[in-house]
Amino acid sequence: MAVEIIMPKLGVDMQEGEIIEWKKQEGDTVSEGDVLLEIMSDKTNMELEAEDSGVLLKIVRQAGDTVPVTEVIGYIGEEGESVDNIASSEKATEVPAPNSADAAPKVAEKVETDAPSPQVAKTAIPQGDGEKVRATPAARKTANELGIDLGQVPGTGPKGRVHKEDVEDFKGAQPKASPLARKIAHDQEIDLASITGTGFRGKIMKEDVLAAMAASKPAQESTSKAATLKEEKVDLPEGVEVKKMSAMRKAISKGMTNSYLTAPTFTLNYDIDMTEMMALRKKLIDPIMNKTGLKVSFTDLIGMAVVKTLMKPEHEYMNASLINDANDIELHRFVNLGIAVGLDDGLVVPVVHGADKMSLSDFVLASKDVIKKAQGGKLKAAEMSGSTFSITNLGMFGTKTFNPIINQPNSAILGVGATIPTPTVVDGEIVARPIMAMCLTIDHRLVDGMNGAKFMVDLKKLMENPFELLI
Repeated sequence: MAVEIIMPKLGVDMQEGEIIEWKKQEGDTVSEGDVLLEIMSDKTNMELEAEDSGVLLKIVRQAGDTVPVTEVIGYIGEEGESVDNIASSEKATEVPAPNSADAAPKVAEKVETDAPSPQVAKTAIPQGDGEKVRATPAARKTANELGIDLGQVPGTGPKGRVHKEDVEDFKGAQPKASPLARKIAHDQEIDLASITGTGFRGKIMKEDVLAAMAASKPAQESTSKAATLKEEKVDLPEGVEVKKMSAMRKAISKGMTNSYLTAPTFTLNYDIDMTEMMALRKKLIDPIMNKTGLKVSFTDLIGMAVVKTLMKPEHEYMNASLINDANDIELHRFVNLGIAVGLDDGLVVPVVHGADKMSLSDFVLASKDVIKKAQGGKLKAAEMSGSTFSITNLGMFGTKTFNPIINQPNSAILGVGATIPTPTVVDGEIVARPIMAMCLTIDHRLVDGMNGAKFMVDLKKLMENPFELLI
């Protein structure tokens, strides 16, 4: 029996994925565990493995296509099998949709116990009259009572199965949304029905409305222009090229827009004397290399200094997040450190989880591992989520200072600038010292200027006396 290959949901926020390359072609024999294709989502590449053995009967979506999660992208089955018969072969989970109030067919007991999955995005799957509809008995009963055609209800279950909650949501006159999201939408005269929610079961949150406000006008203009060019086949002016935005660029665009429009920020700038830090690194290069096989970097030492400073009780709000529509503060008694990594076509932020429990050697191993995966496009979704604080380093490009944008839902991000020999007064004499610029962008909803400054003072002290990192 042929089975569907679907675009997987690899993270809570994933709504779609881009097919980069099919590793197998139609007619190829595949075994369970074989890599079928490579996809990109949430700023990282993933290899999708076959869950069944057989023959790749059909490729539905091609390389370059951006596909919503749970949508079918291909089929695996026995050689010579027709995919046109798939619907009739899945009778255990698919039965005809009722066309009237007195049509409520029975289904297998297994379907009745299926629970809604919050990890699957609510993606509308066309299920018109005469087609098969996946649905639980509770969903069919509710649809029967409310007089709703199940073929019109988007399902949130596996492979688009419709649950009772989906029917109840569909019945509502307004989409599910938080009170703050409704207020902003009302004040700005925005139709909530036009917004895709990223909350649980597709609930529209404040961030979704803000992102829609920022993206609606340019998106409409871009769509209109692209449609005109496509339909009328208008030649572009010389020197003008229209390029499709990649999945990574879309994810970056959405995340940065959300952060910029959500958090009221301010940036603190400090100069750090790197004399002692450079001396420490020089002494540590050989011992760390002998133990790990890797060279300790300034980013490693800065990361460890940040982690130790964050773990001081007086700086707990620097290692926190806002939750529940910014009504509550989530304090973290651990540090998952995000490290921004620039790629040729975008930016990713791999995370070193549990950095507060690591020795310097452990941190060097962990940070190099996720950075290498990021550069090779091999990060897993879990390795890009859960950060409690982030750092970004542009010093190697000669950048003196900048205002980094916070990696939500962190309360702050530390920017690292270039280290430059600078005339400095030491013991009454002017000498050249290696001075590094650091810039801390802070979410003012969580941290005030004085508290942010105290954090930077402690961090500066530790970095200028880095031997404390080894204690």
